[in-house]
Amino acid sequence: MPSYIVDFKNVSTVGLESSPVAEALAGLRANEARYLMNKYKHEFTVVPASESQETLDYVNRVLKEERGIEFSAKPLETSRFQVENIDWTYVFYEDGLGVNVLYTIDDPKKRAVGFKLSEGMAVPKELEGKFKFATQKSKLAGTIRGSFFVIKGEY
Repeated sequence: MPSYIVDFKNVSTVGLESSPVAEALAGLRANEARYLMNKYKHEFTVVPASESQETLDYVNRVLKEERGIEFSAKPLETSRFQVENIDWTYVFYEDGLGVNVLYTIDDPKKRAVGFKLSEGMAVPKELEGKFKFATQKSKLAGTIRGSFFVIKGEY
């Protein structure tokens, strides 16, 4: 599958079909697309994880070096782009997890890793007891549980 521009008006499970929570994950992905369009006028484009090893390596390195986290879930899609002075990286996993690395290029105080859980998915064992999850409602994604940590290193 080539790259896919995420449509937040007509939510589709394209690329996410193997997920047991594909509908909810598609809603989560669409929710991110709407946010990026509304805030930055950026079209959110994803590519299959199988075609974006460099992006996966980057996210895996940040997770491992910052918090010793290595996810066992299969990554389905990624996205990496720069808007203004922020480098954004996303990985969507088969279990319904969305991870994003927000790396402000010129401001070390504004760098973080965010975790979002699709409605209906359990907290991944790698995050259990390590993070408190806040809940937000989304028209596109139902109830999203999210958490984050601040990045301390340079990547």
